[in-house]
Amino acid sequence: MTDSSLPGQISTLTTRRNRIGLLSVVMPAFNEAASLAVLLPTIHEALSPQADALELVVVDDGSTDETALVVHAAIAKGVPARLVRLSRNFGKEAALSAGLDLADGDVVICLDSDGQHPLDTVLEMIEQWRAGYEVVYGVQTDRRHSQSPTRRGLTRLFYWLMQLGTRVDMPANAGDFRLLDRCVVQALRRLPERARYMKGLFAWVGFRAVGVPYVPHNRLHGVTHFKFKRLFSLAITAVTAFTHVPLRIVTALGLLVSLVAVFFGVWVVFDTLVFGNQVSGYATVVVSIVFLAGVQLLCLGIIGEYLGRVFDEVKQRPLYLTREVTPPLSRPAVQSPAGQR
Repeated sequence: MTDSSLPGQISTLTTRRNRIGLLSVVMPAFNEAASLAVLLPTIHEALSPQADALELVVVDDGSTDETALVVHAAIAKGVPARLVRLSRNFGKEAALSAGLDLADGDVVICLDSDGQHPLDTVLEMIEQWRAGYEVVYGVQTDRRHSQSPTRRGLTRLFYWLMQLGTRVDMPANAGDFRLLDRCVVQALRRLPERARYMKGLFAWVGFRAVGVPYVPHNRLHGVTHFKFKRLFSLAITAVTAFTHVPLRIVTALGLLVSLVAVFFGVWVVFDTLVFGNQVSGYATVVVSIVFLAGVQLLCLGIIGEYLGRVFDEVKQRPLYLTREVTPPLSRPAVQSPAGQR
């Protein structure tokens, strides 16, 4: 999927795009009223010169603060924003999917609502799009201040496992902060699964992609809502959605235990024939039973995770429900060639 080029190494691309017709910025938000009050006008001022028209699609993922009121206030002040209110908190993956479903732009940028994604990097992404790339993703270069050593280690383990078990190239340290061409958004809309891991889906659809390094800003207000429990749950979803490695580990573990049992059985027969029928040790029996029971429960748990994903898919429930969607913004009367793609 990816091109190893970095900014400044784009001479190999022959396609050169010009001005953007409609630029959409998708921003999932959960209790980010204070941040959005600052961020919406800032984005409007910074990105309006980059396109004929701009729309800021804010997806209110069941917020309990004044997120919706802040967006309505911004619209009243002339900020080209759209509000998508979900009926409850469906999670960031569903909220991001809702924003992509409703974004009408020729170019779509996925941006967090906490102000951590630098707008200077967004401008670099747009330049890479003009150079011919269809996906431009931000690569976080410094996690020392934003993550603990334990979490950084678990992150490296997670990406190693994902690369081991799938042919999809998921670049490490690349999150949802990215630019998508219209053709990529249309491809993502065709993916129907309910258990969604957006970073994996971005990688799965392919297209020409390049990374742009960035250092995240501090949050404008509040604290992150992504605690370890939610991150762990998302990691399980990612692993079960994109790799069969856990199932293969179960198979290998079952084979290993079976081989150990065969060798142990041979030893018992040999010991009985050579040294006579001695009373077996209590500790050996107890340890064997507990070990095999643990292995069986582990295997059932892994199989149950995959079966649960199948259960979620066959129910065919919608990924999200909306309670309010403001009307789309009008497109510019005269579009550039890039906007007619």
